[in-house]
Amino acid sequence: MSANGCGRLTRSRSSTWEQTLLRSWLGRGPLACLLWPVSLLFRGATACRNWLFDQGLKPSVKTGVPVLVVGNLIAGGAGKTPTVLALVDLLQRQGWCVGLISRGYGRQTQGVRHVHPTSNALDVGDEPLLLARRAQVPVAVGRDRVQAARSLLQAHPDVNLLISDDGLQHRSLHRDLQVLVFDERGIGNGWLLPAGPLRQPLPTACPPCTLVVYNAAQPTTPLPGHLGVRSLQGVVECSRWRAGEAARADALTQLAERSQHEPIWAAAGIAQPHRFFDLLTKAGVRFQPLPLPDHFDFQANLPWPVGSVLIVTEKDAVKLTEPLLGQAEVWVAPLDFHLDAAFAQALKALMNSLSLYPPTTDHGSPTA
Repeated sequence: MSANGCGRLTRSRSSTWEQTLLRSWLGRGPLACLLWPVSLLFRGATACRNWLFDQGLKPSVKTGVPVLVVGNLIAGGAGKTPTVLALVDLLQRQGWCVGLISRGYGRQTQGVRHVHPTSNALDVGDEPLLLARRAQVPVAVGRDRVQAARSLLQAHPDVNLLISDDGLQHRSLHRDLQVLVFDERGIGNGWLLPAGPLRQPLPTACPPCTLVVYNAAQPTTPLPGHLGVRSLQGVVECSRWRAGEAARADALTQLAERSQHEPIWAAAGIAQPHRFFDLLTKAGVRFQPLPLPDHFDFQANLPWPVGSVLIVTEKDAVKLTEPLLGQAEVWVAPLDFHLDAAFAQALKALMNSLSLYPPTTDHGSPTA
């Protein structure tokens, strides 16, 4: 078997095991029950670590600017990236100069890296690169969130608020407020890793200084929160998307018409590919779905036929290089995530209660 064939076999087995584990987390079947004793050890370790932070025996470092953490209690994507993008827009309209920090999952580099729209996803991670391109704000990645925050603030002294993407369990960086994101899975079977999807137990009430967002049609946990609405802006050719051109609704309509008489593929290397496929179907596009593992490496495997018409997510588009683009007609379909007015008001009220105001506004009346 060729080296490429071995790689494909390894990825296939890894993907199969991942899907098996994800399915087991929806219930309390044999596999989940088998792993349950291990989850008790994970629960104990998590509780011990949180106790050390709560008692001040492990320090939470302040950076000198407010820090908002966006995270989820369950493993896998629940919609953090679109929530971060929506928060950047909202906070900028309130007068804040926002910077983003992230771990940079999937990158092949170490230490702190600053992310630019022209960065390589292999160096900084696909999600941070997408955030840098879409949000157009300073972004830094690093396993050590404190170092990443300090590096970003040193390079961009005008930043006066940090958003920590997927930073809920990283308590070494002090946070002033946090946003918990849930999707339609809620808390799954309610067990902690590896018997269930939870990274930490669901609290009995909403924690202090916390807002909850549901990336779903309705709330999926007992915690009170706000609903976000997913939608497609339209589509844009990948080369034009790279140049900063916005997606167009009429282009999506034309692509839907084409799909009635010619084959079109849709690829999604995200945690929940069906969300993307459902939106395309709702838009009237007929396609052959290609659900791929989260953070899929397109350099190692080309999963569609040469010459295909292909629709991808932005998270996938940041990883497509020119040689790959030359083998297909690639369209990018950006996903939008809208937070309602009630969330904006709740966030402003929470920040006011913590005396967090944009420096450019009067304390009594921050920008709407």
